[in-house]
Amino acid sequence: MSVYSDKVLDHFESPRNVGEIENASGVGTVGNAKCGDIMRIFLDIGDDGMINDVKFKTFGCGAAIATSSMATELVKGKSIQDALKVTNKAVMEALDGLPTAKIHCSLLAEEAIHAALWDYAQKNGLEIEGLQQPKSDIHEDESEEED
Repeated sequence: MSVYSDKVLDHFESPRNVGEIENASGVGTVGNAKCGDIMRIFLDIGDDGMINDVKFKTFGCGAAIATSSMATELVKGKSIQDALKVTNKAVMEALDGLPTAKIHCSLLAEEAIHAALWDYAQKNGLEIEGLQQPKSDIHEDESEEED
């Protein structure tokens, strides 16, 4: 029996939204120095503040690829504010859970979305309510995330 849910395996074997968006509205890259995973999310945001398209490139384990894929599915077609609400817990729930040792992958997905939104805000001189400058390495506060 696999330690991964069927949804995790599905998103790993057939990831959605792989690739990059040329001239993306926002690009966010985050990593975890401890495990070596690197995730990059590209957003195409319309003038109406809706996320028209989202792509990702991830270098990492199966869980990192699955969380990237699911995170892109969760923000596609959503408003910036709705995309901000996509937490690592939401990603994990959408995947029917992750093994404890792989929870950091869902944090990468959350941070990558926030980093792409931050990049978009910076490029356009916008302030997005509730958005804080993202970390480039999620390992920085890993002791807090365990609970």
